[in-house]
Amino acid sequence: MNPIRTPKLPLPPPLSGQVKNSFAHLTITERIPRIGRETLAENQFPPEAVERLEALIAEIPAQAVRRLQDPGAPDLTEWDAYLQPYLNAHWLEIPWFFAEEYFYRRILEASRYFQPGVTWKLDPFASQKSKILRASESAILALGGMLDRALTAERQNRQAQQEILYHLLLRSAWGNQGDLSIWSVEEERPDHDQIDSQEAHLLINQAAELAVFILDGKPLARVDLILDNCGPELIGDLGLVDYLLSAGLAQSVHLHAKPHPTYVSDVLIKDIQPTIEHFNSLPDSHAQAWAHRLTGQIAQGKLQFKQDFFWNSPLSFWEMPERIHQEMSTASLVISKGDANYRRLVGDLYWDPATPFADVVGYFPAPLAALRVLKAEVVVGLPPDKAGEMEQADTDWLINGKWGVIQFLPQAM
Repeated sequence: MNPIRTPKLPLPPPLSGQVKNSFAHLTITERIPRIGRETLAENQFPPEAVERLEALIAEIPAQAVRRLQDPGAPDLTEWDAYLQPYLNAHWLEIPWFFAEEYFYRRILEASRYFQPGVTWKLDPFASQKSKILRASESAILALGGMLDRALTAERQNRQAQQEILYHLLLRSAWGNQGDLSIWSVEEERPDHDQIDSQEAHLLINQAAELAVFILDGKPLARVDLILDNCGPELIGDLGLVDYLLSAGLAQSVHLHAKPHPTYVSDVLIKDIQPTIEHFNSLPDSHAQAWAHRLTGQIAQGKLQFKQDFFWNSPLSFWEMPERIHQEMSTASLVISKGDANYRRLVGDLYWDPATPFADVVGYFPAPLAALRVLKAEVVVGLPPDKAGEMEQADTDWLINGKWGVIQFLPQAM
Protein backbone atom coordinates (compact mmCIF):
# COMPACT_ATOMS: atom_id res chain seq x y z
CA MET A 1 0.00 0.00 0.00
CA ASN A 2 1.35 3.46 -0.90
CA PRO A 3 1.70 5.42 2.38
CA ILE A 4 0.85 8.65 0.55
CA ARG A 5 -2.66 7.27 0.05
CA THR A 6 -3.51 6.53 3.68
CA PRO A 7 -4.95 8.72 6.46
CA LYS A 8 -2.45 10.97 8.18
CA LEU A 9 -3.22 9.56 11.62
CA PRO A 10 -2.59 6.11 13.16
CA LEU A 11 -5.50 3.81 12.37
CA PRO A 12 -7.85 2.87 15.22
CA PRO A 13 -9.21 -0.70 15.43
CA PRO A 14 -12.14 -1.66 13.18
CA LEU A 15 -15.73 -1.72 14.33
CA SER A 16 -16.45 -5.25 15.53
CA GLY A 17 -19.39 -7.44 16.40
CA GLN A 18 -17.51 -8.56 19.48
CA VAL A 19 -18.55 -5.34 21.21
CA LYS A 20 -21.76 -6.26 23.04
CA ASN A 21 -24.71 -3.87 22.77
CA SER A 22 -23.21 -2.33 19.62
CA PHE A 23 -25.03 -1.98 16.31
CA ALA A 24 -22.31 -4.15 14.78
CA HIS A 25 -23.16 -6.97 17.22
CA LEU A 26 -26.89 -6.55 16.57
CA THR A 27 -26.28 -6.59 12.81
CA ILE A 28 -24.34 -9.83 12.80
CA THR A 29 -26.46 -11.70 15.33
CA GLU A 30 -29.92 -10.50 14.26
CA ARG A 31 -30.11 -8.24 11.20
CA ILE A 32 -28.01 -10.35 8.82
CA PRO A 33 -29.90 -13.59 9.54
CA ARG A 34 -33.20 -11.70 9.15
CA ILE A 35 -32.12 -10.39 5.74
CA GLY A 36 -31.19 -13.94 4.78
CA ARG A 37 -34.66 -15.20 5.73
CA GLU A 38 -36.36 -12.32 3.88
CA THR A 39 -34.30 -13.08 0.79
CA LEU A 40 -35.51 -16.67 0.91
CA ALA A 41 -39.12 -15.56 1.29
CA GLU A 42 -38.98 -13.11 -1.63
CA ASN A 43 -37.45 -15.47 -4.20
CA GLN A 44 -38.42 -18.76 -5.79
CA PHE A 45 -34.98 -20.35 -5.56
CA PRO A 46 -34.38 -23.97 -6.58
CA PRO A 47 -34.35 -26.39 -3.61
CA GLU A 48 -30.55 -26.70 -3.60
CA ALA A 49 -30.18 -22.90 -3.43
CA VAL A 50 -32.67 -22.78 -0.55
CA GLU A 51 -30.65 -25.40 1.27
CA ARG A 52 -27.43 -23.43 0.79
CA LEU A 53 -29.02 -20.21 2.02
CA GLU A 54 -30.47 -21.91 5.06
CA ALA A 55 -27.03 -23.32 5.84
CA LEU A 56 -25.52 -19.84 5.53
CA ILE A 57 -28.06 -18.39 7.96
CA ALA A 58 -27.47 -21.24 10.41
CA GLU A 59 -23.71 -20.70 10.56
CA ILE A 60 -24.03 -17.08 11.73
CA PRO A 61 -22.49 -16.04 14.09
CA ALA A 62 -20.77 -19.00 15.73
CA GLN A 63 -19.07 -20.82 12.86
CA ALA A 64 -15.79 -19.85 11.23
CA VAL A 65 -15.82 -18.06 7.89
CA ARG A 66 -14.58 -20.04 4.90
CA ARG A 67 -13.42 -19.46 1.36
CA LEU A 68 -16.01 -18.95 -1.34
CA GLN A 69 -17.18 -22.09 -3.13
CA ASP A 70 -18.07 -20.38 -6.38
CA PRO A 71 -15.93 -21.86 -9.17
CA GLY A 72 -15.31 -19.56 -12.10
CA ALA A 73 -16.70 -16.45 -10.39
CA PRO A 74 -14.90 -13.35 -11.67
CA ASP A 75 -13.96 -12.12 -8.18
CA LEU A 76 -12.88 -15.46 -6.68
CA THR A 77 -9.15 -14.71 -6.62
CA GLU A 78 -9.70 -11.38 -4.91
CA TRP A 79 -11.97 -12.90 -2.26
CA ASP A 80 -9.44 -15.64 -1.55
CA ALA A 81 -6.98 -12.87 -0.68
CA TYR A 82 -9.52 -10.88 1.37
CA LEU A 83 -10.44 -13.95 3.43
CA GLN A 84 -6.95 -15.27 4.07
CA PRO A 85 -6.42 -13.40 7.39
CA TYR A 86 -9.81 -14.47 8.80
CA LEU A 87 -10.22 -18.15 7.90
CA ASN A 88 -10.06 -19.38 11.50
CA ALA A 89 -12.31 -16.62 12.88
CA HIS A 90 -16.06 -16.69 13.38
CA TRP A 91 -18.43 -13.97 12.24
CA LEU A 92 -18.20 -11.82 15.38
CA GLU A 93 -14.41 -11.87 15.35
CA ILE A 94 -13.91 -10.36 11.91
CA PRO A 95 -14.35 -6.62 11.21
CA TRP A 96 -18.01 -5.66 10.97
CA PHE A 97 -17.83 -4.16 7.48
CA PHE A 98 -15.97 -7.22 6.22
CA ALA A 99 -18.65 -9.48 7.74
CA GLU A 100 -21.42 -7.60 5.93
CA GLU A 101 -19.70 -7.64 2.56
CA TYR A 102 -18.87 -11.32 2.99
CA PHE A 103 -22.47 -12.14 3.94
CA TYR A 104 -23.92 -10.56 0.80
CA ARG A 105 -21.29 -12.23 -1.34
CA ARG A 106 -22.22 -15.58 0.26
CA ILE A 107 -25.85 -14.99 -0.73
CA LEU A 108 -24.71 -14.83 -4.36
CA GLU A 109 -22.63 -17.96 -3.87
CA ALA A 110 -25.66 -19.79 -2.43
CA SER A 111 -28.04 -18.60 -5.16
CA ARG A 112 -25.46 -19.38 -7.90
CA TYR A 113 -25.55 -15.83 -9.25
CA PHE A 114 -22.37 -16.39 -11.27
CA GLN A 115 -23.13 -19.97 -12.35
CA PRO A 116 -24.94 -21.00 -15.56
CA GLY A 117 -28.55 -21.90 -14.89
CA VAL A 118 -31.92 -20.45 -13.92
CA THR A 119 -30.47 -18.14 -11.25
CA TRP A 120 -27.59 -16.76 -13.33
CA LYS A 121 -27.38 -12.97 -12.74
CA LEU A 122 -30.65 -13.11 -10.80
CA ASP A 123 -30.75 -10.14 -8.41
CA PRO A 124 -32.10 -11.58 -5.14
CA PHE A 125 -33.24 -8.10 -4.08
CA ALA A 126 -35.00 -7.10 -7.30
CA SER A 127 -38.52 -7.23 -5.83
CA GLN A 128 -37.62 -4.87 -2.99
CA LYS A 129 -36.00 -2.44 -5.43
CA SER A 130 -39.09 -2.48 -7.63
CA LYS A 131 -41.37 -1.85 -4.65
CA ILE A 132 -39.40 1.13 -3.37
CA LEU A 133 -39.31 2.71 -6.83
CA ARG A 134 -43.09 2.50 -7.09
CA ALA A 135 -43.40 3.84 -3.54
CA SER A 136 -41.28 6.85 -4.48
CA GLU A 137 -43.51 8.24 -7.23
CA SER A 138 -44.55 11.31 -5.24
CA ALA A 139 -40.86 12.18 -4.77
CA ILE A 140 -40.29 11.75 -8.52
CA LEU A 141 -43.15 14.10 -9.36
CA ALA A 142 -42.01 16.74 -6.86
CA LEU A 143 -38.39 16.66 -7.97
CA GLY A 144 -39.29 16.56 -11.66
CA GLY A 145 -41.39 19.68 -11.23
CA MET A 146 -38.61 21.46 -9.35
CA LEU A 147 -36.08 20.62 -12.05
CA ASP A 148 -38.37 21.73 -14.87
CA ARG A 149 -39.06 25.05 -13.19
CA ALA A 150 -35.38 25.62 -12.42
CA LEU A 151 -34.23 24.82 -15.95
CA THR A 152 -36.93 26.81 -17.75
CA ALA A 153 -36.72 29.92 -15.57
CA GLU A 154 -35.97 33.06 -17.57
CA ARG A 155 -33.16 34.11 -15.28
CA GLN A 156 -30.53 31.71 -13.98
CA ASN A 157 -28.27 34.03 -12.00
CA ARG A 158 -25.59 32.74 -9.66
CA GLN A 159 -27.67 33.12 -6.50
CA ALA A 160 -30.56 31.17 -8.01
CA GLN A 161 -28.24 28.39 -9.15
CA GLN A 162 -26.59 28.24 -5.75
CA GLU A 163 -29.96 27.86 -4.03
CA ILE A 164 -31.05 25.14 -6.44
CA LEU A 165 -27.77 23.25 -6.00
CA TYR A 166 -28.08 23.54 -2.24
CA HIS A 167 -31.56 22.00 -2.25
CA LEU A 168 -30.52 19.24 -4.66
CA LEU A 169 -27.51 18.33 -2.53
CA LEU A 170 -29.70 18.03 0.55
CA ARG A 171 -32.21 15.89 -1.35
CA SER A 172 -29.42 13.66 -2.58
CA ALA A 173 -28.02 13.28 0.94
CA TRP A 174 -31.33 12.48 2.63
CA GLY A 175 -32.29 10.00 -0.06
CA ASN A 176 -29.90 7.72 1.85
CA GLN A 177 -32.70 7.21 4.38
CA GLY A 178 -34.25 4.86 1.82
CA ASP A 179 -31.86 2.02 2.67
CA LEU A 180 -33.51 -1.38 2.29
CA SER A 181 -30.80 -3.16 4.26
CA ILE A 182 -32.02 -1.19 7.32
CA TRP A 183 -35.75 -0.80 6.67
CA SER A 184 -37.95 -2.76 4.27
CA VAL A 185 -40.35 -0.87 2.00
CA GLU A 186 -43.20 -1.69 4.36
CA GLU A 187 -41.43 -0.49 7.53
CA GLU A 188 -41.74 3.04 8.84
CA ARG A 189 -38.41 4.82 8.56
CA PRO A 190 -37.12 8.36 9.20
CA ASP A 191 -38.01 10.66 6.33
CA HIS A 192 -36.82 14.26 6.39
CA ASP A 193 -38.65 15.50 3.31
CA GLN A 194 -38.89 19.16 4.35
CA ILE A 195 -35.93 21.53 4.08
CA ASP A 196 -36.12 22.76 7.67
CA SER A 197 -36.02 19.20 9.00
CA GLN A 198 -33.20 18.29 6.62
CA GLU A 199 -31.08 21.23 7.78
CA ALA A 200 -31.85 20.68 11.47
CA HIS A 201 -30.66 17.07 11.33
CA LEU A 202 -27.37 17.68 9.53
CA LEU A 203 -24.55 17.47 12.05
CA ILE A 204 -22.23 19.01 9.44
CA ASN A 205 -23.65 20.91 6.50
CA GLN A 206 -21.15 22.06 3.91
CA ALA A 207 -23.65 22.00 1.06
CA ALA A 208 -23.35 25.75 0.55
CA GLU A 209 -19.55 25.54 0.28
CA LEU A 210 -19.90 22.64 -2.15
CA ALA A 211 -22.38 24.60 -4.28
CA VAL A 212 -19.97 27.55 -4.42
CA PHE A 213 -17.14 25.22 -5.46
CA ILE A 214 -19.26 23.82 -8.30
CA LEU A 215 -20.28 27.28 -9.51
CA ASP A 216 -16.76 28.71 -9.26
CA GLY A 217 -15.45 25.88 -11.43
CA LYS A 218 -18.26 25.77 -13.94
CA PRO A 219 -18.29 23.95 -16.09
CA LEU A 220 -16.54 21.21 -14.14
CA ALA A 221 -14.89 18.92 -16.68
CA ARG A 222 -15.95 15.76 -14.88
CA VAL A 223 -18.02 14.90 -11.82
CA ASP A 224 -18.00 11.35 -10.45
CA LEU A 225 -20.76 9.98 -8.20
CA ILE A 226 -20.10 6.79 -6.24
CA LEU A 227 -23.66 5.50 -5.97
CA ASP A 228 -25.29 3.76 -3.03
CA ASN A 229 -29.03 2.89 -2.96
CA CYS A 230 -31.84 2.55 -5.48
CA GLY A 231 -35.18 4.20 -4.87
CA PRO A 232 -35.28 7.64 -3.18
CA GLU A 233 -31.51 7.97 -3.15
CA LEU A 234 -30.96 7.21 -6.83
CA ILE A 235 -33.87 9.52 -7.68
CA GLY A 236 -32.20 12.36 -5.78
CA ASP A 237 -28.85 11.56 -7.39
CA LEU A 238 -30.37 11.65 -10.87
CA GLY A 239 -31.95 15.01 -10.04
CA LEU A 240 -28.56 16.42 -9.08
CA VAL A 241 -26.95 14.88 -12.17
CA ASP A 242 -29.58 16.31 -14.50
CA TYR A 243 -29.17 19.80 -13.10
CA LEU A 244 -25.37 19.71 -13.25
CA LEU A 245 -25.50 18.75 -16.93
CA SER A 246 -28.57 20.64 -18.10
CA ALA A 247 -27.55 23.90 -16.41
CA GLY A 248 -24.06 23.65 -17.88
CA LEU A 249 -22.35 23.23 -14.50
CA ALA A 250 -20.58 20.02 -15.56
CA GLN A 251 -19.42 18.77 -18.93
CA SER A 252 -19.71 15.11 -17.97
CA VAL A 253 -20.90 12.97 -15.05
CA HIS A 254 -19.75 9.42 -14.37
CA LEU A 255 -21.95 7.22 -12.17
CA HIS A 256 -20.12 4.38 -10.43
CA ALA A 257 -22.36 1.40 -9.69
CA LYS A 258 -21.73 -2.11 -8.43
CA PRO A 259 -21.35 -4.99 -10.91
CA HIS A 260 -23.34 -7.35 -8.67
CA PRO A 261 -25.81 -7.04 -5.77
CA THR A 262 -24.43 -6.15 -2.34
CA TYR A 263 -26.58 -5.04 0.58
CA VAL A 264 -30.25 -4.95 -0.43
CA SER A 265 -30.85 -1.80 -2.45
CA ASP A 266 -27.39 -1.06 -3.83
CA VAL A 267 -27.44 0.34 -7.37
CA LEU A 268 -26.36 -1.84 -10.26
CA ILE A 269 -25.95 -0.36 -13.73
CA LYS A 270 -28.98 -2.39 -14.80
CA ASP A 271 -31.06 -0.55 -12.16
CA ILE A 272 -30.42 2.92 -13.60
CA GLN A 273 -32.16 2.70 -16.96
CA PRO A 274 -35.40 1.19 -15.54
CA THR A 275 -35.49 4.05 -13.03
CA ILE A 276 -35.28 6.60 -15.85
CA GLU A 277 -37.87 4.67 -17.85
CA HIS A 278 -40.16 4.74 -14.81
CA PHE A 279 -39.95 8.54 -14.82
CA ASN A 280 -41.09 8.52 -18.44
CA SER A 281 -43.96 6.11 -17.72
CA LEU A 282 -45.62 8.43 -15.25
CA PRO A 283 -48.49 10.63 -16.50
CA ASP A 284 -46.59 13.79 -15.66
CA SER A 285 -44.92 16.11 -18.16
CA HIS A 286 -42.19 17.18 -15.72
CA ALA A 287 -41.14 13.61 -14.95
CA GLN A 288 -41.22 12.76 -18.66
CA ALA A 289 -39.10 15.81 -19.53
CA TRP A 290 -36.60 14.77 -16.85
CA ALA A 291 -36.39 11.28 -18.37
CA HIS A 292 -35.90 12.71 -21.86
CA ARG A 293 -33.07 14.99 -20.69
CA LEU A 294 -31.28 12.09 -18.98
CA THR A 295 -31.74 9.89 -22.04
CA GLY A 296 -30.26 12.61 -24.23
CA GLN A 297 -27.32 13.08 -21.87
CA ILE A 298 -26.60 9.35 -22.06
CA ALA A 299 -26.83 9.36 -25.85
CA GLN A 300 -24.41 12.31 -26.06
CA GLY A 301 -21.91 10.62 -23.72
CA LYS A 302 -22.28 13.33 -21.10
CA LEU A 303 -23.73 10.85 -18.60
CA GLN A 304 -21.78 7.61 -18.34
CA PHE A 305 -22.21 4.48 -16.19
CA LYS A 306 -19.24 2.55 -14.84
CA GLN A 307 -18.78 -0.51 -12.66
CA ASP A 308 -15.87 -2.20 -10.93
CA PHE A 309 -15.61 -5.09 -8.48
CA PHE A 310 -13.71 -2.78 -6.13
CA TRP A 311 -17.04 -1.16 -5.19
CA ASN A 312 -18.23 -4.59 -3.92
CA SER A 313 -15.05 -5.32 -2.00
CA PRO A 314 -14.46 -5.12 1.78
CA LEU A 315 -11.50 -2.77 1.23
CA SER A 316 -11.22 0.77 2.53
CA PHE A 317 -11.03 3.48 -0.11
CA TRP A 318 -7.36 4.13 0.65
CA GLU A 319 -6.77 0.55 -0.51
CA MET A 320 -8.25 1.28 -3.93
CA PRO A 321 -6.34 -0.38 -6.77
CA GLU A 322 -4.28 1.75 -9.11
CA ARG A 323 -6.93 1.67 -11.84
CA ILE A 324 -9.51 3.25 -9.52
CA HIS A 325 -7.02 5.74 -8.09
CA GLN A 326 -6.11 6.88 -11.57
CA GLU A 327 -9.73 7.24 -12.61
CA MET A 328 -10.69 9.19 -9.48
CA SER A 329 -7.71 11.49 -9.95
CA THR A 330 -9.13 12.68 -13.27
CA ALA A 331 -12.33 13.99 -11.65
CA SER A 332 -12.99 17.65 -10.95
CA LEU A 333 -15.20 16.50 -8.08
CA VAL A 334 -16.08 13.13 -6.56
CA ILE A 335 -19.31 12.76 -4.58
CA SER A 336 -19.45 9.72 -2.32
CA LYS A 337 -23.00 8.71 -1.53
CA GLY A 338 -24.39 6.96 1.49
CA ASP A 339 -23.41 5.23 4.69
CA ALA A 340 -21.46 2.23 3.37
CA ASN A 341 -19.27 4.39 1.13
CA TYR A 342 -18.61 6.75 4.06
CA ARG A 343 -17.54 3.79 6.15
CA ARG A 344 -15.08 2.84 3.44
CA LEU A 345 -13.79 6.40 3.18
CA VAL A 346 -12.86 6.42 6.87
CA GLY A 347 -12.16 2.69 7.13
CA ASP A 348 -15.09 1.77 9.45
CA LEU A 349 -12.79 2.32 12.42
CA TYR A 350 -13.26 3.57 15.96
CA TRP A 351 -12.29 7.17 15.22
CA ASP A 352 -12.83 9.92 17.74
CA PRO A 353 -15.77 11.85 16.20
CA ALA A 354 -13.79 15.09 16.55
CA THR A 355 -10.99 13.78 14.31
CA PRO A 356 -10.68 16.27 11.44
CA PHE A 357 -12.29 15.04 8.23
CA ALA A 358 -9.27 16.18 6.19
CA ASP A 359 -6.85 14.19 8.36
CA VAL A 360 -8.74 10.99 7.59
CA VAL A 361 -9.75 11.37 3.93
CA GLY A 362 -7.00 13.68 2.72
CA TYR A 363 -5.50 10.71 0.86
CA PHE A 364 -8.32 10.91 -1.71
CA PRO A 365 -6.94 11.97 -5.11
CA ALA A 366 -9.63 14.53 -6.04
CA PRO A 367 -11.92 17.12 -4.46
CA LEU A 368 -14.31 15.04 -2.37
CA ALA A 369 -17.82 15.43 -0.97
CA ALA A 370 -19.43 12.85 1.33
CA LEU A 371 -23.24 12.86 1.56
CA ARG A 372 -24.39 10.39 4.18
CA VAL A 373 -27.10 9.46 6.67
CA LEU A 374 -25.60 7.92 9.85
CA LYS A 375 -26.40 4.21 10.20
CA ALA A 376 -23.16 2.99 11.77
CA GLU A 377 -21.15 3.93 14.84
CA VAL A 378 -18.49 5.92 13.00
CA VAL A 379 -18.22 9.58 12.07
CA VAL A 380 -15.41 12.12 11.86
CA GLY A 381 -15.15 15.88 11.58
CA LEU A 382 -17.61 16.86 14.32
CA PRO A 383 -16.95 19.89 16.57
CA PRO A 384 -15.21 18.79 19.79
CA ASP A 385 -18.29 18.76 22.05
CA LYS A 386 -20.87 17.71 19.45
CA ALA A 387 -20.74 13.94 20.08
CA GLY A 388 -21.35 14.46 23.81
CA GLU A 389 -24.28 16.75 23.08
CA MET A 390 -25.77 14.19 20.74
CA GLU A 391 -25.45 11.41 23.32
CA GLN A 392 -27.59 13.52 25.64
CA ALA A 393 -30.11 14.46 22.95
CA ASP A 394 -30.50 11.11 21.14
CA THR A 395 -28.72 8.01 22.44
CA ASP A 396 -29.13 6.25 19.06
CA TRP A 397 -27.94 9.20 16.98
CA LEU A 398 -25.20 7.21 15.24
CA ILE A 399 -27.46 4.44 13.95
CA ASN A 400 -31.12 5.45 13.75
CA GLY A 401 -31.00 7.16 10.34
CA LYS A 402 -32.24 10.51 11.67
CA TRP A 403 -28.94 12.36 11.38
CA GLY A 404 -26.68 13.08 8.45
CA VAL A 405 -23.60 14.91 7.22
CA ILE A 406 -22.57 16.75 4.09
CA GLN A 407 -18.79 17.07 4.28
CA PHE A 408 -16.51 18.58 1.67
CA LEU A 409 -12.75 18.55 1.13
CA PRO A 410 -11.89 20.79 -1.85
CA GLN A 411 -8.48 19.24 -2.51
CA ALA A 412 -6.35 16.26 -1.55
CA MET A 413 -4.13 17.00 1.43
